Amino acid sequence: MIKILEKIQMTVGVISLSIFFIAIIIQIVTRHLGIPVIWTEEVANYSFIWSVFMGASVMVNKKEHFRFDFLEQKLQGKSKALLLVVIDAIVLLFAIALFYYGIQAVQNFWNYNWASLPAMKMGYVWISIPLMGLTMSIYSISHLINNVKQLKDREARV
Repeated sequence: MIKILEKIQMTVGVISLSIFFIAIIIQIVTRHLGIPVIWTEEVANYSFIWSVFMGASVMVNKKEHFRFDFLEQKLQGKSKALLLVVIDAIVLLFAIALFYYGIQAVQNFWNYNWASLPAMKMGYVWISIPLMGLTMSIYSISHLINNVKQLKDREARV
C-alpha cells in the first residue's frame, strides 16, 4: 500500500510540476507577444505548491528529507534504533499537526476564490496541506513500526 500511495503522490507531483512549467512558458510567450494572460501566475503558484507538498511527503517516506544525521552516524545498535524511533515519533507528531491544522485551513478558506479565475476555489489549493499531513503520517507510522521491530530484535539478541 505504501508503494502505491507513493506512486500516486509522485504522479500528482509530476503533473503539478508539468502544469507549473506549461503555465510559466505560456506566461513568457504571452508577455513577449504583448497579450495579457492573467491566470498563468496563479496557476503556476498553486501548481508549484502542490508539487512541493506531494514531493515533501514522498521524501519523508524515502527518508531523503532535510535532517541532521550527525548523532545517527555516531550511534550503533540499540541506541541508534532508539534514536530512529524517537525521530519517527517526532515526525509523526508534526504530520498529525499538519493534517489537523490543514483541515482547519481548508474549512476556513474553501470558499475564497482565485483572483484571476473566480470559478476556482482556494480550497483546492489548501487541501494539499492535510493530504500531505495524512500521507506523512502513514509513512511515519510505517517507519515507526519497522524501527520498533528492529529495536526489539536488537534487544532480543543482547
